[in-house]
Amino acid sequence: MSPMRLRLLMTEKLSALIEKARSVRMSPRQSEEQRRSFAYGNTKIENERITREMVDEQAEALRRAGE
Repeated sequence: MSPMRLRLLMTEKLSALIEKARSVRMSPRQSEEQRRSFAYGNTKIENERITREMVDEQAEALRRAGE
């Protein structure tokens, strides 16, 4: 398969996956897990001492403060 055809095929597959992802609806729990994972990943880049437990503790503190 030529490199051009391979790129086109990958683009078509990626487009199909993106379209499928648009219809996915996460539960509130899944959404919260995703939010925490995102926060962890981004803060870990800046500070290697960050742990998932730290992110969870802060998320819980924010939740309690909002009640």
